[in-house]
Amino acid sequence: MSVLAASKEIVRGCRRLRFADPVAYVYNPLEYAWATHARYLEQYGDGRREIVLLGMNPGPYGMVQTGVPFGEIELARDWLGIEGPVGKPKREHPKRPILGFECTRSEVSGKRLWGWAQERFGTPKRFFRRFFVHNYCPLAFMAESGRNITPDKLPAAERDPLFALCNDLLEAVVQQMQPRMVIGIGAFAEKRARDVLAEHDVAFGRMPHPSPASPIANRGWAPAAEAALAELGIDLG
Repeated sequence: MSVLAASKEIVRGCRRLRFADPVAYVYNPLEYAWATHARYLEQYGDGRREIVLLGMNPGPYGMVQTGVPFGEIELARDWLGIEGPVGKPKREHPKRPILGFECTRSEVSGKRLWGWAQERFGTPKRFFRRFFVHNYCPLAFMAESGRNITPDKLPAAERDPLFALCNDLLEAVVQQMQPRMVIGIGAFAEKRARDVLAEHDVAFGRMPHPSPASPIANRGWAPAAEAALAELGIDLG
């Protein structure tokens, strides 16, 4: 199954899921931002890749707004060349409105990741010749207060059926792209990759997450990321 087809499947599967308190709001950008997510896959998700960079789930001012993994507005639009209409989730938190490409907030994680890719590779074509960026889970969760809830904090009864869908999508990415390595952007993503892809002929690794909550990232994420890639034997040229 292609990544595009598998992404449509996970949209259908996620509609059947239910989440209880403390989760009060669930955003699925693969649904309301499907046009731009599909454009990301159509432009950059075809063919084989040497390395898949795997994130956790959408950030509030990145993929939640644009449908692009780590999709900070300016870089998604001006560097990746992706822009288009973005709808709304069924229930929208008043403190977390979906403004699409009109959002004026910057996703720090996305600015760091895609900013590094732009500086290091120059063009998306050169970056995507070797790499692909995918988020393990397409959903963002919020408490009534607007506080972010990460997928790993869900109770098992809610987490397990969600992860089963996410596993299928990750399998589709790996089957299509046949990477030699899947690198988790952070510890959660690395663990999911190892658990899900244990039977695949693929190596695993980890690079630091570019989140502003990470002291390592705040001291200089790009050098730390490149050091981690170098330790994994990845020559950036």
